Amino acid sequence: MEAKKTKEFEALLDFLRDDRGFDFNGYKKSSLERRIQKHLKMRDIDSYELYQEYLEVHPEEFNLLFNSILINVTSFFRDKPAWDYVAEQIIPKILASKRENEQIRFWSAGCASGEEPYSLAMLLAEALGKKEFLRRVKIYATDVDENALMQARRAIYSAESVKNIDSTFIEKYFHKEKDVYQFDSELRHQVIFGSLDLVQDSPISRIDLLSCRNTLMYFNTETQIQILNRFHFALRDTGFLFLGKAEMMVSRTHSFVPEAMKFRILKKTPSINRANSENAKFLIQRNQKDETNTMKKVEVWETLLNAINIAGIVVNRNNALVMISLAFQDLFHIDQRDVGRPLQDLEISYRPIDLRSLIDQAYTTGETVIERNVRRPKPGIGQQVMDFSVIPVPLKGKEFDGVLIICSDESLTHKLQEKLQVTNQELETSNEELQSGNEELETTNEELQSTNEELETTNEELQATNEELETINEELQSTNEELETINNELNQRTDELNKSSAYINSILSNIDSAVIVIDTHHNVTSWNSAARDQWGLVENEVVNKSLFDLDMGLPVKALKEPISASLKTMERSDVELEGINRRGKKMAYTIHCSPFVSNDNQILGAILLIDPNSISN
Repeated sequence: MEAKKTKEFEALLDFLRDDRGFDFNGYKKSSLERRIQKHLKMRDIDSYELYQEYLEVHPEEFNLLFNSILINVTSFFRDKPAWDYVAEQIIPKILASKRENEQIRFWSAGCASGEEPYSLAMLLAEALGKKEFLRRVKIYATDVDENALMQARRAIYSAESVKNIDSTFIEKYFHKEKDVYQFDSELRHQVIFGSLDLVQDSPISRIDLLSCRNTLMYFNTETQIQILNRFHFALRDTGFLFLGKAEMMVSRTHSFVPEAMKFRILKKTPSINRANSENAKFLIQRNQKDETNTMKKVEVWETLLNAINIAGIVVNRNNALVMISLAFQDLFHIDQRDVGRPLQDLEISYRPIDLRSLIDQAYTTGETVIERNVRRPKPGIGQQVMDFSVIPVPLKGKEFDGVLIICSDESLTHKLQEKLQVTNQELETSNEELQSGNEELETTNEELQSTNEELETTNEELQATNEELETINEELQSTNEELETINNELNQRTDELNKSSAYINSILSNIDSAVIVIDTHHNVTSWNSAARDQWGLVENEVVNKSLFDLDMGLPVKALKEPISASLKTMERSDVELEGINRRGKKMAYTIHCSPFVSNDNQILGAILLIDPNSISN
């Protein structure tokens, strides 16, 4: 039973992804299932399969379901000590790293109804002044809930919503109108709201501060790491990540280091390349400036590479090997006797990597070509992992003496990285349960807060509804009197319609020709007795059915063109057809197609008058 329920739940998530493009598979299954179950109880539906059928019939239900799943609990300056730290420490650091006219870019991911990005806007306006803020600042605010984004764009908040804001901020950045507060319209234009799925959509780039508070806790571990990698890409090298108090992600990624762990503020770890080949490149390029003779350069390179124990060779412009360092000899088992030989004659030219193509690329671009993680089998140690760097050596202008090829053995580094990864995974596993429990607790608190807000809103609505009901009761009494008058009028009109209907039916039944009336969708609305006698179909069998679907011995599909012509020209269209009557007799029919219009010239359908003529055998 439990397996069936799980299968139905996963099928529902797949349906939401395929039909609406929203993938919930990255969310924590326990909290996601709890919120969907709560929504199903409100609908009095006891299975996921039945609810999926309900969604297929009621597409408007999707928005209500998403509102239940995507809990939008937020407030201005939520967890105030953390915001104080951002204002006093983080924002000054960001501003100090900027040039005078350089743009400042913040991103609020999972912004809900907008309180968080507007909090950032107020802090930046305080630090820069309003004029500089308008000139230099862009704040991007994203969420997947379109209803929440609509509310955020309006920037209108209740007195309850702004209660945590300092009174001086309210006076400077809000305009009070009746019982609501409107955020400053000029600052509002610098906050850009948009729909963005953190799991599927590309992140915004070149961000100085990325705020994503109590959003990651709804996702499973794998999805959290995926999102954090995107955040790392989005941030500048000097950027900061501002998480919620329930989120503790440092142990799961090396992309960030703590800046203020108490307040869940992290700093991006820049990508740094410390490969020995790059260091050697700089050393060699420096020596190249001091030497002009090619042979002297080779001697310097050989001395330098041997001194710092780097495996390298020099290949001249004629593709001849002119230098081999000692480390390279040990690594690939070649010696000084190979100096002077063409590179293509040596195994190293094609194994473990095609050096000739890398050399051609270096000559073409004039830049260093690096190929990483090249693997080759080595007896006793399994696989050896190496990095190759091909550095073009300039002669003068755009010409080159040759290339310096450096190989670094990264096998030990890779093994240590693998061991470190295993250790980190073990550490993460031990930390996951505690972290998961903390996030589940915070999620539950969010849900309870959301429910409490809903109850308060419901109570206010009930009070207003009670007052409305009293007014409606009075209106109903007045409406009841009006309905009695209308009822009398309707009875009178019904009598008139009955008389008109009897009149029309009497006319149709006394017409010798078969009469068929169809609507604009070609469905039969009237079928007289002559038509019944001609083809044996009574009115109840044909009314509300398409004329072209009737099996009546007449090739009705041939009437499509005459009917269309009559409706288009608003004139009668005649056609001759052969058919078979209900007795099986072959007949020739003259069919007159006329438009059926109302008093105000609105096309209601078509009238077909059909005269039968016997065909002599």
